[in-house]
Parts: sequence; C-alpha cells; structure tokens
Amino acid sequence: MKIYQLKTVQKLPVSLETAWDFFSNPQNLTKITPAWLNFQIMSDLPQKMRAGMIISYTVKPLLNIPTTWVTEIAHVNEPFYFVDEQRFGPYKMWHHEHIFRKDKDGLVLMEDIVSYVVPFGILGRIMHRLVISKKIKEIFDYRTEVLNKLFPVDKPHRTATRNVGEPQVI
Repeated sequence: MKIYQLKTVQKLPVSLETAWDFFSNPQNLTKITPAWLNFQIMSDLPQKMRAGMIISYTVKPLLNIPTTWVTEIAHVNEPFYFVDEQRFGPYKMWHHEHIFRKDKDGLVLMEDIVSYVVPFGILGRIMHRLVISKKIKEIFDYRTEVLNKLFPVDKPHRTATRNVGEPQVI
C-alpha cells in the first residue's frame, strides 16, 4: 500500500482568529473548491465545525461521475488545527491536517498536509500517476488563488513544500 502526501503552506494576511473563523465554517469549503469538481454539501451543517461532526457531500472528480464523500472532523484544537478524515468516499484512506500558526511577520501560515491512499491496487497507482495527483494539485492551486483574492496582500505569498509536481510517496 502506497501512502501519498501533499503538503502546502500559504501565508494569509489575517489574524489567527480570522483564519479560524473562515476555515472552521464548513460552508466556506464551497468557496475554495473548483467548479469542475461539482462539489455539493449534502449535510445540514452548523456555522462552526466541531470534533465528531460528519459532513456528507457529492463530488464528480472523474468523467463527471457523481461520488459520495463522507468525512469526519476527527480532531479540533481551536484556533491552531483541525483534521478531517474520510469515512466513505473515493479514496482508500484520506487524512487532511489543517494547521494555522503565526509567522515572525504576524501573518498566518496555513499548512495543509494531506495523506491518502488510492484504491484499486496497481490500477489505482497508474491512475494516480496519470490523473489523480494532477487533480489534487489543481484543487489546492485553485484554493491558493481564491484565498489570495479573499485575503489580498500587496504581493501574494505562497511557500509550497511538495506541492510542485506529483505528491510524494511516504
């Protein structure tokens, strides 16, 4: 079983509280997800996430085929991090850490660490190399662009680790 990992770090010119308020509201996920994914939240959600919360959505990641994706907010440490994990969906395993901290300039460093396993053995690994890794990178690149527009600075800041090319096998 190969575990792939994508890491991104983005600087946001906001307070930790502002970043937390935005990212802890599950409705904002729609704002930072590309339209081609056809992302639709199916659950009734509160304004703020909590540990143990289940979120159900549909996505159309490949060939416009709808897929149900169910995640659980597994861990929350406000305003520093939360973790969502797939309970049912397109991956064999999906673990997404969202980490927020202040840098020396007072900007928020938002780090995403996504660890995942694709299904279907060797066929899945081939699909990962040809399509899946590029789509995941595209989703996070889109997110970076949207966040730079929502939280503008004089010059957009982005530091990426392992967000260039294919996600790494760990």
